[in-house]
Amino acid sequence: MQNNVYPFSIERDEFNDKLGKGFPTGSLIVLEGGSGQGKSTISQRIAYGLIENDTNVTLISTQMTTKGFINQMYSLDYPIAQHLLKNRLLYIPVIPLVKAAKSRLDFIERLMSAEELFNNDIIIIDTISALIKYSANSEKSLELISFFKKLNGMGKVIILTVESGQLEEELNAMFRSSSDIYMTLKSKTMGSEVKRTLIVNKFTGAKGKVGQLIGFRIEPKVGLVVEIASVA
Repeated sequence: MQNNVYPFSIERDEFNDKLGKGFPTGSLIVLEGGSGQGKSTISQRIAYGLIENDTNVTLISTQMTTKGFINQMYSLDYPIAQHLLKNRLLYIPVIPLVKAAKSRLDFIERLMSAEELFNNDIIIIDTISALIKYSANSEKSLELISFFKKLNGMGKVIILTVESGQLEEELNAMFRSSSDIYMTLKSKTMGSEVKRTLIVNKFTGAKGKVGQLIGFRIEPKVGLVVEIASVA
């Protein structure tokens, strides 16, 4: 951690520099976007960059098995195996739990009671909406947010991705208003290319300049590439 921020810089892109040179300690970060707009890739890029900057990360994924995650990371040239072996990254696939969550109304309570998930400095949940959509109401969501805020008070950074439309708008609004950093994703197909934009709606406590619109693309064997010009 440098100057009370967790940097996630890597040499080949400017993503960290565009986002204030790192996430302030104790931040609750919400990244919202539709299916296929890049939430998981951004989560993976941030996780890899954090670990490369000597920060331990827990990544809870509703999207991929461990094998699928490792294959995906290597396809983007984010060599992650050494970090997994050294316990710099705790990767927890919860695909079976998501399927079981439909019949478990106590799922949020079970998540909060799993202490080992929250030991590292940074906890990424991709996607929180898929995990809690069957058990979330306003009261339980408020309890979960309060739990995350308690972890923030201990200096931990919590990064949540939310899929648009998976939760009721009232619950989405609760996560947005409680966040210290709130970002949304947009994508537009232009010819054979998909133009993606990360929109920074709120960024509290930045140590550096924060870009409001960050254009990016995702390339095999290269990973996330920041575009020079952003497309809204």
